[in-house]
Amino acid sequence: QVLLVESGGGSVQAGGSLRLSCVASGVTYSSACMAWFRQTPGKEREGVAAMPTGTDTAYYADSVKGRFTIPYEHAKNTLYLRMDSLKHEDTAMYYCAERPDSYCNGVAWGAGWFYSYWGQGTQVTISS
Repeated sequence: QVLLVESGGGSVQAGGSLRLSCVASGVTYSSACMAWFRQTPGKEREGVAAMPTGTDTAYYADSVKGRFTIPYEHAKNTLYLRMDSLKHEDTAMYYCAERPDSYCNGVAWGAGWFYSYWGQGTQVTISS
């Protein structure tokens, strides 16, 4: 069992920055695909970024490329989402997800079904 706990959400003005954190605990694996998703009311959950832990590979949604990065700190079992140049349309609940003992699939990384574990989410609100 894996427990994911997100933090770092909040309210910022457009153009600002935030860093979200996702701490993984419980059973740990030498490799996993970890990702960030976001969702707004009435819309489907959207894959934002993903990375296989222990690699430099990362996948990003087109809407966040060049603005978001997804570093992972192995010693702390923590996934981050660094968000810069935030826009009003980035407002959403952000969720951390993990598919243990796996590499990310270049096609499926943005699909919710690909992941086995989810956090409770952290709210990000961008005011214009």
